[in-house]
Amino acid sequence: MDLSLANNSSPPRPRWRKVAYGGMQPGYDDNHTDESFLEGMVMNASVVKRGMLKVMLDSVSISEYLCIVALVVLVWTCTLTSTIDENSLLFIDVSLLVSGFLILLFTQEMLSLSLLLHYFLNISFFITVLYVLAPIYQTLTRSISSDSIWAVAVSLLVLHLFLHDYSESTVKAPGVLKNPALTSCISVNASVVASVFISSRLPSRLQVFAIMLFSLQVFLFAPLVTYCIKKYSFRLHLCFSVSLMAMTLSFVYMLHRLLFVLLLSLLVFVNVVCPYWLIRIQEYKFEINGPWDEAKLCFDITD
Repeated sequence: MDLSLANNSSPPRPRWRKVAYGGMQPGYDDNHTDESFLEGMVMNASVVKRGMLKVMLDSVSISEYLCIVALVVLVWTCTLTSTIDENSLLFIDVSLLVSGFLILLFTQEMLSLSLLLHYFLNISFFITVLYVLAPIYQTLTRSISSDSIWAVAVSLLVLHLFLHDYSESTVKAPGVLKNPALTSCISVNASVVASVFISSRLPSRLQVFAIMLFSLQVFLFAPLVTYCIKKYSFRLHLCFSVSLMAMTLSFVYMLHRLLFVLLLSLLVFVNVVCPYWLIRIQEYKFEINGPWDEAKLCFDITD
């Protein structure tokens, strides 16, 4: 009788193994988990604790670029109203070009003759092509009203600010392997189109060339210059940003009181209100990680 019971008993079920591949295990469902499944659960493992001062300092870059765009709009307005003539605008262009070129040279870790030649050839080609295309820009929107031009230009600037990469520059320094993101490229293209629209309302070819050179210098190379300053010295970056904000606010105050209040409110919102909100909502962040998450590479695939 004992022998018959032993023959009728089923073989013991194999132990469940935690494997990623290998198919279903006999005696277990495909979604089976044992008691140790939740032992690997970790809560808020990758949540970064931020301080109020740190977030406020990081938001300075956003306010800095907002002031840069505000200065560009001021120059556009003064040029269209003939407050700034083409000679003054060309002087501003040359001053920006020389100062930006010197900042790039002094903040680069390695200075070489090839780097100087690279910058010189690129800038020369850029200015030459821009001067040749100036007559085309001048007559590009002749049949469109000025109100429509300003509406499109403002919309493009808003898109530019919304998609701009505030952490680094879209235009990379020589030798950088990382390509810019798609949103950064769209942001740059929006600013270029807005500059073309505004320059098409000017009466002379020299004014078109001067305003286009100014706009493209700011939108294309100002982020690179500010990024190099920030990378070279964060304290110098703070001094430059505060000086730029003070200068922009003073110019806007002389132009219009209401615009001054709006710009000041925007800067306070970006530098104080938004960091405070980020710190407050950080308390409600709840992130769960465990063995159910997909695997992540711990190295750069481009290396």
